[in-house]
Amino acid sequence: MNFILIVLPAFIIFAVGFIGQKKIGFDPKSASVIAIYLMSPFLAFRTFYMNEITVDYVYIVSFCLLLCFGLIGITLIVSKLMRSSQSKTSAFVLSGVFMNSGNYGVPIMLFSFGEIGFDYAVIMMVIQSFLMSTVGLYYAARGSRGGDSVRESLLKVAKMPLLYGAALGLMFQVLSIETPLFIFQAVDMIADATIPTIMIVLGMQLATIKRQKVQMKELSFIILMRVIISPLVAYVIILALSIEGELATILLILSAMPSAANTTMFAVQFDTEPDLVSFSTLVTTALSIITIPFMLMLLS
Repeated sequence: MNFILIVLPAFIIFAVGFIGQKKIGFDPKSASVIAIYLMSPFLAFRTFYMNEITVDYVYIVSFCLLLCFGLIGITLIVSKLMRSSQSKTSAFVLSGVFMNSGNYGVPIMLFSFGEIGFDYAVIMMVIQSFLMSTVGLYYAARGSRGGDSVRESLLKVAKMPLLYGAALGLMFQVLSIETPLFIFQAVDMIADATIPTIMIVLGMQLATIKRQKVQMKELSFIILMRVIISPLVAYVIILALSIEGELATILLILSAMPSAANTTMFAVQFDTEPDLVSFSTLVTTALSIITIPFMLMLLS
């Protein structure tokens, strides 16, 4: 029951966007532009500014990098075997590689492991935010309907203000630069609003999905990536890095989280199979009501 109460707020926010889109009608792409260009930089700044760098970063950074590029490698191989287009391949990467370790994973880790789980989850959220804002954005731009070249995709990534917000926050934290209270209060308010906005955009996109555009074969591969392949790859990495104790358990559970909501925002912005990406987020999030408790029970 407690687990359901943790997950329920996310579904309520999705429902707000879904109902609003059905009853009123909005432009999800315009909303995603607001979230990406105006709001996300403040969230990135606060995340990197508020979380102190510790030795655990070494393990978590190594784990996240190996997991990310390991899953990308698997995705590219399977995409080639499936003869998928660049747009579909990018959608597989967005939905299958990047997990919702932030606004979903953090509260679950807090509930399951207390403060230590919360701290580890926040550190992973920071690293995942960076990977999504670089590697994730690259693939989103690469898979856009315009068929961007590698150079054009990299230029789009370089123009994303999210990167500069993260870099500025990290610089302020490392150099111990104190942000004036009145400025930080404004940053804090916008940052708090970012995740709900992203989730509302997801709900809006879900309301416009045309089911015939989402093939079961493609959806099944993404589910397989999130539910089975990602935890298996994570387990191998944990063994290879000799990570032990609660950190190992927490990283393994976080690796099985559903597709990140942010990827829907990127898919909408760059028109990279937004129906497939958003529907995959919905399905993997719904399945996580079963899969995450199973992981917790298995590893307890």
